[in-house]
Amino acid sequence: MAKKALVFGDIGVDDTIALVYAHLNDDIELVGIVADYGNVPRDVAVGNVHYIFDLFEVEKDVPIIGGAEAPMTGETPTFYPEIHGEYGLGPITPGKYEGVIENFFEIVDIIDTYRDELIIINIGRLTALATMFILYRSLMDEVKEYYIMGGAFWVPGNVTAASEANFHADPVAVKIVLTYADNVKIIPSNVTDHAIVTPEMADYIGSRGKAKIAKPLLDYYYDFYKGRNPDIKGSPVHDALTMMAPLHPEMFHYRQLPVHIDTTATGILRGQSIADIRPYIEFDETAKLHEIAFQFDYPLFFKDFMSVMTGENF
Repeated sequence: MAKKALVFGDIGVDDTIALVYAHLNDDIELVGIVADYGNVPRDVAVGNVHYIFDLFEVEKDVPIIGGAEAPMTGETPTFYPEIHGEYGLGPITPGKYEGVIENFFEIVDIIDTYRDELIIINIGRLTALATMFILYRSLMDEVKEYYIMGGAFWVPGNVTAASEANFHADPVAVKIVLTYADNVKIIPSNVTDHAIVTPEMADYIGSRGKAKIAKPLLDYYYDFYKGRNPDIKGSPVHDALTMMAPLHPEMFHYRQLPVHIDTTATGILRGQSIADIRPYIEFDETAKLHEIAFQFDYPLFFKDFMSVMTGENF
């Protein structure tokens, strides 16, 4: 039976690749998309989901929900057109979306409908998800599992030397979610940085035609990463790897640890994610523990990603 997933994302290049992967995969059923600020402003993110759904002829009964416009810190968000393109879809201009965005409370209906069947996959900033814990904490306890793309545990960040973008943008929201959510699996940059789609993989995906816009998005993403790191071998698909996590637990090696998020620091340490990995520490029974992925199986990732995106068996 397909897993029912409510996805929160800031719909840029890698979020789009994750949504395409999910749409093409019979093992996951998208029951709603919450589009937040992050890579692009919220209204652009909502429009991008509508563009993707129209392109792939996704059923019209899948709700597209406007999420958060700004972080809980009260700051004006920083967007990243140099990474994701002006509209978040690399070289593609989707056109301005003119429809409804203010429908946040549809999230309640989705959780009420599916409850302990539902998994939540957060591949963007955590502001909207944290808002749900502030407003509906007991309802959020009904969700089966949470999968969160974010954090950099004892590895370099991608916004600062210590912090990953999703956690850096709104560390207050991250702390709220990790304080109150149960059954959480964190998919940090420790593994997502290595979920590489090479140009050869992108070319083959493009030649099959099933994933439509995947190749130009992956090419655009690779150009950015190649400019930043000439030694990189392809595009890291952070969000697609996170979308795989509920489907392939065998792909990851997790450690169950308490997580601290720095909400007070500025500069390099803002949003830093810290896990106590000392082997001799015995955690108090009241400590909140979360599963953190520190390693993953790249050959299995390659096989699954290429099979889904091309419709062929690898």
